[in-house]
Amino acid sequence: MQSSILRHVVKPWCGRVSTSNRTTLVRRFASDKTPNRTALYEFHQQQGGKLVDFAGYWLPVQYSDQSIIKSHLYTREYGSIFDVSHMLQTYLRGKDVISCLESICTADIKGLRNGTGTLTVFTNSSGGILDDLIVNRVADDVLYVVSNASRKDVDMANMSEAVASFKAKGKDVSVEFLSSDDQSLLAVQGPNAVTTLQKLCTKDLSRLYFMNTITDTIAGVDGCRITRCGYTGEDGVEVSIPSAKATQIATALLDPSNGKLKLAGLGARDSLRVEAGLCLYGNDIDESTTPVEANLLWLVAKARRAENNFPGSDKINSQIKNGVTRRRVGFKMDSGAAPARQHVEIYNNEQQKVGEITSGCPSPCLQQNIAIGYIREEYKKPGTEITLKVRDKHYHSTVSKMPFVATHYYQAPK
Repeated sequence: MQSSILRHVVKPWCGRVSTSNRTTLVRRFASDKTPNRTALYEFHQQQGGKLVDFAGYWLPVQYSDQSIIKSHLYTREYGSIFDVSHMLQTYLRGKDVISCLESICTADIKGLRNGTGTLTVFTNSSGGILDDLIVNRVADDVLYVVSNASRKDVDMANMSEAVASFKAKGKDVSVEFLSSDDQSLLAVQGPNAVTTLQKLCTKDLSRLYFMNTITDTIAGVDGCRITRCGYTGEDGVEVSIPSAKATQIATALLDPSNGKLKLAGLGARDSLRVEAGLCLYGNDIDESTTPVEANLLWLVAKARRAENNFPGSDKINSQIKNGVTRRRVGFKMDSGAAPARQHVEIYNNEQQKVGEITSGCPSPCLQQNIAIGYIREEYKKPGTEITLKVRDKHYHSTVSKMPFVATHYYQAPK
């Protein structure tokens, strides 16, 4: 998220934020059409949500009971509920479904166990990233995919074309795109997320590890899908639920007798993901960036590199072998520096431009301005000193490892 969301989290350590910098992701992804409403639209209003047009949906940027900074910190300390029903949920089915989806992404889906998932990317013929997504192998013939709302049309076309191509060859595969009118998605994130959800479930969640998925009953509602994942760096889940029961489940999750969860909006979601070093499509990755440049090579499974049969695999394998000229890295700014937003230029000590910021915000946990961006390969080493040009002033900064704060994913014991 950009500055008109993040201006709410500016504290004295962050410096001033000019009006000209308040170009927001909300505005960037806002649709010319009347925004859609999630099933929780009226619930958000009742709970004091400040709704904005984001990716063509009315979604809360924050709530009246706490600032974005407080919401961010509350998520880290206790836990929060985010309405992410705008995201695209998809089921692909058929005995050839794994080969079909592998034809357009970089994941080794064949190597996944049923009930597990992975983060992956759709790529184009040049190795650029069409979108980042989570694919879950529900069964040998069923995949459940969650991808970005801002790329919904691109993703639907991409998957539909792959399915049509396989069907034309006599293969068994079909695709179902879920409507937010029928199916909602809640992200429940933070230390109390799963303990609260456990009180409303029938199955034991203690063995539901990071990137595992199951179906269960939640608050008396059958047919809910629970996937242990999230976008904050904290332990948590995303729950896919019938939209007709979304308010019922959200109310149960907020019940103080079940836990200490609160509602959170887009503002906290963005600063949480930046602290966790996670990418936002359209800012940190796009069709012109490859997984190698984006420092996301781990999303290109070794088996798939060897097979060399996904879109852009020749380009990506060449970059793995020969290197790249730029790389996505993190930055920490000195005390007193102004926040560095998207498109802020990066300079070396000789005042030569060597890169550009793609995301940035004040870190509520570190009380320091942080940023993500692309820098020339020779400057990528953590600790490298550079300057960031913010409103014609240069501010000292250093290249930093990511995540900026420790993550707490619930990993299976080794």
